[in-house]
Amino acid sequence: MPERIPDWRKEFGYGNFISLDHHRSGYARMMQGEIFFREIEENCWNPSLRIDQYAAYGTQVQVICTIPVLFAYWAKPEDTLKVSQFLNDHIAEIVQNHPKNYVGLATLPMNDIPMAVEELRRAKKIGFKGIQIGSNINGKNLSDESFHPLWKALEEEDMSVMVHPWEMMGENDMKKYWLPWLVGMPAETARAMASLIFAGILEKYSKIRFLFAHAGGSFIPTLGRLEHGFNCRPDLVAIDNPFPPSHYLKKFWVDSATHDPDLLRYILAKQGSEKIALGTDFPFPLGDLHIGRFIEEMQLENHDLEMIMHGAALQWLNLEKGQFS
Repeated sequence: MPERIPDWRKEFGYGNFISLDHHRSGYARMMQGEIFFREIEENCWNPSLRIDQYAAYGTQVQVICTIPVLFAYWAKPEDTLKVSQFLNDHIAEIVQNHPKNYVGLATLPMNDIPMAVEELRRAKKIGFKGIQIGSNINGKNLSDESFHPLWKALEEEDMSVMVHPWEMMGENDMKKYWLPWLVGMPAETARAMASLIFAGILEKYSKIRFLFAHAGGSFIPTLGRLEHGFNCRPDLVAIDNPFPPSHYLKKFWVDSATHDPDLLRYILAKQGSEKIALGTDFPFPLGDLHIGRFIEEMQLENHDLEMIMHGAALQWLNLEKGQFS
């Protein structure tokens, strides 16, 4: 995120847009309107510092994107577009200044799909390789027909998509114990994946390279239940797509952020290493802040380790390893 963010609340005259209070050197408070959201460190905005911190774990290239709380899907579309353009210009500048170290994912005004398509095409022109979107858009599932023009444009522009959980279902009913992040986020990712599959989006727009954060959340661990539901109640589940959820394994990517070697082995068995990209969620507490150490300790075959550490991400983004040499 940028070190300095305009006071959108003052400029637009409404809303709990995120602002930064640089209250001490190297740190800032993220404020959601007048409400404290979290304290962040300089590695959220200093690209040179992040390069050095990643290098300590043998990692050269970072795929960076907007922190989801900055999406502002709830705002007036023209204001969301302005916020998106500001954030995208900032990330594009980082990539241009550090082409051997950064790849960017753009954010879009998903509350207005014509505007989103326009910003997608602009993002492609200024160097982005893909986009990041939320798991739902103001409560609307990604299967909704209103999103079809975006899926079509993504195929035309050959842009990758990362789906990240946000606005977790039931969040207001389970605020204690950090449950929205611990329980709601995995469920949100499964919601997005099931919606896209059952609606036939992955079938109709099969050229889109989707990646789902946090190893796909609870989708793959509960695949058996999803599959059984598809088979036992096709009248409720198989109404828009005749292919079961298992048909789409190895047709999308997930990241490796499981925090659990046993679960990662299960994901490997279902997806194969070619569809698992190294995920860090750096620099936030729920991230893999030792960047792949637990994976290196799993004694995987060299091919699997190489695919997770870089190969799968390169394929997802349609990039060549040599361009970072």
